Amino acid sequence: MAKDPERDRPSGRLGRFAKVGLGLSGAAATYGTNLVFGGQEADIRNAKALRAALGQMKGPLMKAAQMLATVPDLLPPEFAKELAELQTNAPAMGWPFVRRRMAAELGPDWLARFAQFTPEAAAAASFGQVHQATGLNGARLAVKLQYPDMQSAVESDLGQLRALFALFRRIDSSIDPSQMADEIAERLREELDYGREAGHMALYGQFFAGHPGIVVPQSVPDLSTHRLLTMDWLEGQGLLTFKSAPLETRNRIASLLFEAWWSPMTHIGVIHGDPHLGNYTLTPDAERLNLLDFGCVRIFPPKFVAGVVRLYRALLSEDRLEQRAAYESWGFANLNDDLIDVLNVWARFIYGPLLDDRVRTVADGVAPGDYGRAEAFKVRQALKEKGPITIPREFVFMDRAAIGLGSAFLHLGASLNWRALFEASLEGFDEAVLAQRQAEALKAAGLA
Repeated sequence: MAKDPERDRPSGRLGRFAKVGLGLSGAAATYGTNLVFGGQEADIRNAKALRAALGQMKGPLMKAAQMLATVPDLLPPEFAKELAELQTNAPAMGWPFVRRRMAAELGPDWLARFAQFTPEAAAAASFGQVHQATGLNGARLAVKLQYPDMQSAVESDLGQLRALFALFRRIDSSIDPSQMADEIAERLREELDYGREAGHMALYGQFFAGHPGIVVPQSVPDLSTHRLLTMDWLEGQGLLTFKSAPLETRNRIASLLFEAWWSPMTHIGVIHGDPHLGNYTLTPDAERLNLLDFGCVRIFPPKFVAGVVRLYRALLSEDRLEQRAAYESWGFANLNDDLIDVLNVWARFIYGPLLDDRVRTVADGVAPGDYGRAEAFKVRQALKEKGPITIPREFVFMDRAAIGLGSAFLHLGASLNWRALFEASLEGFDEAVLAQRQAEALKAAGLA
């Protein structure tokens, strides 16, 4: 087997480690100074210092920080606000870089394998950039090309992630995020494997095959590698294009989003873990929703999914024993009545629209960027007295995706009977059936 020139190189990891460590050390020093001198603005100054340190770093660690910022109940509000403003988009690499990278992945005659290839990137992000192209058969294609040395960058930054969590624990010990580092590490490593992303795409493509309103691109295996992913180009308009559309149109879009997220969860135990608005586009008539970017897909144990449904039903029936059992099935440990009360504050917020059998918005009078912040503050304040509590790793992306989805609904101003939509997704739900369906779906997509 040929030697991979972009394996996790010690030299690359060491250089990255030193650069990132310097930034985090500066943030930690600022934290120490603010701890001594205190003042009401200390948390704000600490948050700004951490944002400044991470803002200089492109790639994995900054992406991890943004993941943390989208889980409202994890970080103090000052930190969540600052980290949420970190920018994911990096400047695109130029044509000389693209030529070298494409030749490394497809060989020196790579350009002859396309009828047309646009030199300028259509989009650039933390791990790579996307180009438009045309296949020899005339099909429009999206070509996703990974930046060099990303494996070394990821491994280095994951080493520093523990330091970042330690800093958060010094600031607020009410939540123990120890399991979250493992979860984020696993998802980031998966995002580097474009072969796995092609499998995720196939998984969703099979699930929504024949659906008139939800479209998933297909990969082109002959033009793909583990660091290059070529797929259908799906033409569409961004979600925010429809903010001023008639309510009927916005409600239809929200219904499609709800189905695209919840149905795979309740039928085969998977979610799209990156609910960024840029990962959805729609046809101009809003009749079809395009699902994009399958790098971050979370596959859950059937027991966890059953716990999600169990908690929903326990909240509806006010069954205290069932609520405890549901939380324990998620991995929450050492629960008592006080901690269950605290967890229920957050659960009743997340499940709130599903518990209310009427047409409503997801959260009346709440701005998309503030979705979940008030409830998270209540939870954190309560945990300072009743905690600490350890966040189970499966909870991380479930929570993140639910918040992102709710924010999208708020952007659209949609008003629907969310409970009716959820109950429709639960029709025939059974943990054993889900386990069988999941195993078959993963095998068919090459992910088993």
